[in-house]
Formats: sequence, C-alpha cells, structure tokens
Amino acid sequence: MNQRAAVLCAAAVVVAGTVTAVPAGASPSHSAEPARAAALSWKGCATTAQPKLQCASLEVPLDHEQPGGKRITLALSRVPHTSKTYQGPLLVNPGGPGGRGLSLAGFVASALPKAVSAQYDVIGFDPRGVGRSTPALDCRPGHFGSVRPDSVPATEAIEQANVARAKSFAAACAKKYASVLPHIDTLSTVRDMDAIRAAVGARQLNYFGYSYGTYLGAVYAKLYPQRVRRLVLDSIVDPTGVWYEDNLAQDLAFNDRHRALMAWIAKYDETYRLGTDPARVETKWYAMRAALAEKPADGRVGASELEDTFLPGGYYNGYWPHLAEAFAAYVNGKDDGPLVEAYENLAAVDAAGDNGYSVYTSVQCRDAFWPRDWDEWRTDNWSMYEKAPFMTWSNAWYNAPCAFWPTEPAGPVNVINGELPPALLFQATNDAATPYEGGATVHALLRGSSLVVEEGGQNHGVTLSGNACLDKHLAAYLTDGTVPRGSSGVDAVCKAQPEPKPPAAKVAARNAHGSTLHGLLGFRG
Repeated sequence: MNQRAAVLCAAAVVVAGTVTAVPAGASPSHSAEPARAAALSWKGCATTAQPKLQCASLEVPLDHEQPGGKRITLALSRVPHTSKTYQGPLLVNPGGPGGRGLSLAGFVASALPKAVSAQYDVIGFDPRGVGRSTPALDCRPGHFGSVRPDSVPATEAIEQANVARAKSFAAACAKKYASVLPHIDTLSTVRDMDAIRAAVGARQLNYFGYSYGTYLGAVYAKLYPQRVRRLVLDSIVDPTGVWYEDNLAQDLAFNDRHRALMAWIAKYDETYRLGTDPARVETKWYAMRAALAEKPADGRVGASELEDTFLPGGYYNGYWPHLAEAFAAYVNGKDDGPLVEAYENLAAVDAAGDNGYSVYTSVQCRDAFWPRDWDEWRTDNWSMYEKAPFMTWSNAWYNAPCAFWPTEPAGPVNVINGELPPALLFQATNDAATPYEGGATVHALLRGSSLVVEEGGQNHGVTLSGNACLDKHLAAYLTDGTVPRGSSGVDAVCKAQPEPKPPAAKVAARNAHGSTLHGLLGFRG
C-alpha cells in the first residue's frame, strides 16, 4: 500500500498543472435553477426481473444556453422508495459514453440491501442521444461489420484502409447530425442530470456512477457543488487525461490483463492443453491471430474481431473460461465454432452497439483536444504498440474519428473541488479500463473524499458485483453518509475476489457470460 499512497501523493502535487480550466460558459451561477419541467408522468414498465420499475420521459433543451430553442427527450426509469425514511433521488449511470442506463436503476435497487434501496428513488436514464432517448444517434449503421481491416497497420494499404473508415464515420456523423453534435458532450449531459433533479422536485441529488459515469459525477459536482448530497464513483476515469492520454494509458493496462489471462490459462493446462508457460501460451494466441488474419473464422472473425472478442476479458475475469475454451478449441482441435460463438456473445455489434459507438465518439471527440495531425497518432501508437501490442491499434482506430471530427472541442473540465460533502470512491488496483492512478488522482482532487481500494482487484466495476467488503462501505455511506478514514492516502482496503476456475463442463463455459452488472456496464468505458 505504500506504493499506492505514493501514487496518490504524486497526483496531488502534479494535478494543478495537468487539468484545464472549466470551459467558458460551463459554470452557471450557484443560484441558477433550470426551468422547472412539468411533473414527470411515471408509468409502470415492469419486467419479470424488475416488477416495480417505472418509466417516464423528460424534455430538455438541445442547447442549454438556448432554453427556448429546440428540445430533445430523455428516457428515464425509476424504482420508487418504499421506506418512511426518504433520502431523495439516487441517479445512476453505467458509463460509456453511450451506455444505456434504464436497466441499471432496477439492478442497483435490487443489488443494494433492501433497507438501503428502500430509502431512495433509484433513477436510471438513457443520456442524450442514447437508446430510448430521442433523437438516438446512429451515424453509420454496420460500421463494425466483419471482416474489418487488420487493426495493426503493417502496410500503408492497411493503414489507409483504417484511416478511410475513421474519416467516413466522422463524415457520416457530420452529414446526419450537424445541428446535434455540438450538444452531445459531457457538459450537456451534466446539465440534463440537473434538469432531472429539478423535474423530480429535489433540492439535492444523490449520484452513483461507474466508469465514464465517474467523470459525469465529478463534472456535475464541479458545476453544482451545493446540489450534491452523496456522490459514489466506482472505477474512476482520470480527468487529467481526457481523452487521448487516457486511451493510451488503457493500452498498457489492457496488455497486462491479457497477459494475466494467458498466465491463468497456463495455470490450468490440464483443462486447456495450451502449455504451462504463459509466454508460450501468449505466442500461440498471436499465432491464432495471424491465422485468422489470413482466414477469418466462419468468414466473420478476423484479426480485428479476435481482439474485440478477447477485450472483454480485460474488463471482467468472469469471461476467462469462455475465452479460454474458444482459444483451446481453435488451437488444439481446429474447431472455430466456440470462437465464433464467443465473438457473437461478447463482441458482435448490433444496432444498439452502433448507437452506443455513435454517442461514444460524439462525446469523446467533442469533450477533448485530440491531435488533428495523423502523424502524431501514428508515432504515439507505434511507440505504445512496442510495449503493449494486444490492444493499442484496436483502441487507436476505435477513437480515430476524433482526428477528423466536425465539431470544435469544448475542452475537459478541471474537477478540483473543495465544496462537497464527503464523496466515496472505489477503485481496483488492476483495473484496465480505468487504471488505478485515476482513482488516486480524483481522491486528491475531491477534498474530503474517501478512497476504498480493492487490492489485487482485476475487474472494472467492483461494487455490487460480489465483494461483500466493498458493498459494506457502499451501504454504510448510502445509509447515513459514513465514510472510512485512513491515514496513508487510502481510506480502506478490501481483498479482491478470487479468480475464476475452469468450469466442470464445456457447456458451463459457454454460459459464463459474466455477472449482470458487467453485462450492464458493457465495454469501451
């Protein structure tokens, strides 16, 4: 833990020089109140899993600086409180950008202890542009149709094919949504969140966000500190790297997680028969990649699709048995069926995925200052690839439309804040999507916050996913605001959950698609 504390202290020292100022117009008067919306009309939209779920819609301005102009609609969900003790709305967000949030309300309400969730109206929402909110963006349907060019630009032709895809996506967004794109960003979504608060008649908001949702929460707290009652951030984005630097940092972390998977497969050689040396297992994986680049499995799973298939293993180790079975079947049995199945289960992009990616790029490209010179991308990513070959170029092409994006950047927000009640932060030490340093940095930026660390934790999204120690701290905070206090830069430490073990039968591996939470959080943020 001394090393972790050192990271935290370093973050506190450097942070003042690495975050940008709040963009012009981003900080409304503390007394400003959004125009009060008509009372929400909640209607039952129950499912078998969520019998108490209700739904509503809320109109908000497309441009919050022009409240009398064009309006858009947000889709909301709610599990209402049932206790006599009422602590207000608990707004939840699964991340992304582009993540759908309607289902998260029901999950959080059912996963929290009943005595805790009963005291809140747990509210989910599809952010602007997403899902059931309108308009829902879909810039270029089928953009991820297989087989895509190899992500590694080993030749100029491959590089130009990938650059052309990125340019065509940006151009399609510009053509279809020219008037909308300038308002699909973090700041607009944060103002939507405050409109939700006003629409439910609450003076203050309780907020619980995962992944990119932690940046939403930190920016909301910066703009509206007096309206924050409780703030929970799980798997925390580094706000000093929004977004180009954060994506490069991910490459190293995901490479580490991929090698952890190779070591896990080597540990269970009796099951997978791929060898006991992790380095040799990894060599076999890259040989599989090369073979698929030449001959895609079922004509659908090439090298780039293989990377997409194994990427979820960096988010959640519950997918490891499923991935290992597919890997072993291909290498040992020349059977690509399990690999194709894994691709369909974990990586194939449907219409919902097209929508999510359209919003992801719209927010990320609008939020931040991306390099506009492709030579800079090429240099940085080849340099990173030498250290972290697994995900680097895949991640680069995923974000490459930002090099050609049609809107001007708003710029990231300096979230440093000394005006909040104590916030509660959760971070796993080996999280790949939001590496540990992000949690340490935000802990330094939010004065009075408490950081709970899952030591050795390998997953992205750690609360409400089976770790009783973490969930105890979450429940105490939501019950009465109690936060742990430590003296070494970290306020509480919880042991990680054990790694998965191979299932007893192959059919079990095929059904091991991960917990409900990780299905809701999705990938890429």
